[in-house]
Amino acid sequence: MKIAIIGNPGAKSRRVTAELTEKLLASGHELVQTSPELVISVGGDGTLLNSFHRYSHILDQVRFVGVHTGHLGFYTDWRDYEVDQLVECINEDSGQSVSYPLLDVHVNYANQPDSSHFLSLNESTLRRNALTIKTDIYIRDAFFESFRGDGICVATPTGSTGYSKSLGGAVLHPRLEAIQMTEIASINNRVFRTLSSPIVLAPDEWITVKTQNAADYTLTIDQLSSHNRAITEIRYQIARERIRFAKYRHMHFWSRVEDSFIGNLRQQDESQHDH
Repeated sequence: MKIAIIGNPGAKSRRVTAELTEKLLASGHELVQTSPELVISVGGDGTLLNSFHRYSHILDQVRFVGVHTGHLGFYTDWRDYEVDQLVECINEDSGQSVSYPLLDVHVNYANQPDSSHFLSLNESTLRRNALTIKTDIYIRDAFFESFRGDGICVATPTGSTGYSKSLGGAVLHPRLEAIQMTEIASINNRVFRTLSSPIVLAPDEWITVKTQNAADYTLTIDQLSSHNRAITEIRYQIARERIRFAKYRHMHFWSRVEDSFIGNLRQQDESQHDH
């Protein structure tokens, strides 16, 4: 199998990458940087996001697997001490996978005839530099509300456990073909009035954000960002493409949520009750 290994610069990740490299080569696999069939991310969620964006142009032919070497990895199914088990699963690979929806982002700029297109695994946000933004929000091309505040966040179901959650958004199961928009510090008064609640859209719906004339917008796509852009309109919808993870030992979604956000507190509480 053609395999790419993407690791972060940490000492533990470098050690795991070296161990994986040695054992995969010994098993007869080919390590490549272009056109891999499997991408192994070694680090945390940030490393996996980097891996996703590096190979987002070939999602129809590549699967991902994450090895966790940090403190919290929501996308990583394997720990740094499980290299032997992972290599064994790769050697017995039969193409099994689980797929998650992605966010499709089309951006129009002032004085630029063509729109830019992006894919997001987690979320996209829109802000202005140290200023509030004023936008008109449309759903399926029908006007919904005028927003004024610090910004907006549009997230995928898997991204719902990230920044969107910290803004008060719901946690969505990744089998739901949906996107969620949450407000970032909205202003609500006699002049500006919004729903002031996260909204979840069906797969055949889309959000269009039409901005006021300004040249200092900041747009983020996952961990990537562009600054001081004259953005006029953004369209968000579920992407046709999906990300596929190799399903060697894929943790149940709600178990992953519990482990990431509740587990340690629950274990501490149980320990205190035992004593």
